[in-house]
Amino acid sequence: MNWLNRTELLLGAEKLEKLRNSSVLVVGLGGVGAYAAEQICRAGVGKMTLVDGDVVETTNRNRQLTALVSTTGQPKAEILAARFRDVNPEIELTVVNDFISDEKTVELLQSQPFDFVVDCIDTISPKVFLIYYALQLGLPVVSSMGAGGKMDTEKIRIDDISKTNYCKLAKVVRKRLADLGIKKGVQVVYSTEVTDENAVCAEDSQYKKSIVGTISYMPPLFGCFISSVVIRGLTASK
Repeated sequence: MNWLNRTELLLGAEKLEKLRNSSVLVVGLGGVGAYAAEQICRAGVGKMTLVDGDVVETTNRNRQLTALVSTTGQPKAEILAARFRDVNPEIELTVVNDFISDEKTVELLQSQPFDFVVDCIDTISPKVFLIYYALQLGLPVVSSMGAGGKMDTEKIRIDDISKTNYCKLAKVVRKRLADLGIKKGVQVVYSTEVTDENAVCAEDSQYKKSIVGTISYMPPLFGCFISSVVIRGLTASK
């Protein structure tokens, strides 16, 4: 029996074939990105590029798909690649075990004809740069806003970035994109829940200025919402 029989029963053979012939780029494989990538893989997308330069840390275990005692210190991108090949041995994977700079972002986006770009980066500058250049190249993009500091599942939303509210990350990204002439045209997953200030503490590191408390189920749910945008977009009638 084909492992995608139940997917085909729901979508039909034509849409399943669209997924098999699609290529999706996922950048950022943490709490949100890994779950988004997994659902995209399990839906039958035939080609994926996975990008993340990070390794599993002990503090990832409360929310991240890749994080186990046995995987601590291992590259997240490599862990997911092995997992996805175990789900679908026929999947074509490109693994980029690196943090992408501005120059690398453009090179990456032009490396192959992507059908969808998934942004799950949690650092502002590379996040904005990825979104901006994906749009410049005419690529559909969906971006994750902040899943940290949230607990109410009923307040998760999918919307254009121009319509976001109550999300501090969305506010910053919205302003940065507006400065670049982009005011709409980016689908985002975000929450209207107001973050408790007590759930945030400062951190002085190369990639982050603060740490936000997270609960086990919110990043995975953001990832599932993102995968729904991608899968429905790839199978939509044109």
